[in-house]
Amino acid sequence: MPREILAREKSPGKSAARRPSPAAAEVEARDRETVLGTYARTSFHPVSGRGARLFDSDGKAYWDLLGGIAVNALGIRHPRLVRALAEGARGVWHVSNLFYHPSQGLLAERLVRASGLSKAFFCNSGTEAIEAAIKLARLANPGRAGIVAVEESFHGRTFGALSVTGHEEYRRPFEPLVPGARFVPPNDAAALSAAVTEETSAILLEPVMGEAGVIALSDEFLRAARKAADRSGATLIFDEIQCGLGRTGTLFAHERAGVSPDAVTLAKALGGGLPLGAVVVGEKLSGVVRPGHHGTTFGGNPLACRLGLAFLEAIEEEGLLARVEAAGRRLGSALAALARRNPSVRDVRGAGLIWGIELDRPAGPVARRLLDLGFVVGTARERVIRLLPPYIIPRSALAGFVRALDQILSEERPA
Repeated sequence: MPREILAREKSPGKSAARRPSPAAAEVEARDRETVLGTYARTSFHPVSGRGARLFDSDGKAYWDLLGGIAVNALGIRHPRLVRALAEGARGVWHVSNLFYHPSQGLLAERLVRASGLSKAFFCNSGTEAIEAAIKLARLANPGRAGIVAVEESFHGRTFGALSVTGHEEYRRPFEPLVPGARFVPPNDAAALSAAVTEETSAILLEPVMGEAGVIALSDEFLRAARKAADRSGATLIFDEIQCGLGRTGTLFAHERAGVSPDAVTLAKALGGGLPLGAVVVGEKLSGVVRPGHHGTTFGGNPLACRLGLAFLEAIEEEGLLARVEAAGRRLGSALAALARRNPSVRDVRGAGLIWGIELDRPAGPVARRLLDLGFVVGTARERVIRLLPPYIIPRSALAGFVRALDQILSEERPA
């Protein structure tokens, strides 16, 4: 970390008016003039970091409780990732998928063994993983176009992924979309079973629905999905792009239910900060794929796969699953206590290091106030604070966040 940033570091917890410096204001102005406005950006300029801390362009320090929306699961500048990136940069950065490089097979081997499935396909993002999974389900079920998904789910922004995303506001501007999607309420096993028919190609579920406000699908619901898939011949796909790879305290979020899918989609944390997605499939899907059925130019490139290997090595060798599970227990207890003493907290949902805190007011202003106090958080829907911190987040950061949130919610009660 640059010495000048360390010298100017301020402790999180001290409120400050966040006015962009002249240089930061220039960045924002250029962005407004030249970058397509697909995001409502916050005036925050992280330029460096270490571990679970970020430093902005003025040198102020923040605890990162968002992790780049679940991407930076090992925090910033984790030694394994830095070493893997440096070593990989001395080799070939890109190899066409017409040829071989060792890291792709090694990463596939790790994922296959960990999941109990049989083959992996690598791409660049979670959305691409969903698209691949949908196409593979079509291959396995020729002539069947139906897909059953869950209301308020989120699976991506491309046309296929958007078509099976259960949030109507995301879909409406782009309709008509790919036909065949049906949506059922979360955790309504009877509705799910009724929706799956002989025309259903795939059942697509997020074991923990992050964009919806961190809503966990019950073990009963996941088991009902497996039964419906077995009965109908449909392909069961678990979208673990946000909730997988250790986020809930197990490597795969569906492990707790004892349910094995036909495919699981992964991304976000997998590439250690570089774009990398994957769909890992069982025999049902791997047996129907032939050359030319699907492809990617950049997916599974040597650098990203090398970082993926380093990420999985850190999970295993540094005991991070146990750390995430313990951190989740402590944070869950602290948030439950906050909800009991502060009526502004309507609900608390989560496990491991994925949490949603539903408020009695819009979450956006609360998130901006938390940023003033040195805590980077996300939001979901209108009233949910969403937490996706790095797996190496210290206890003190989570405890400080709970105190800061309590302070903010107590400052002014909504009428």
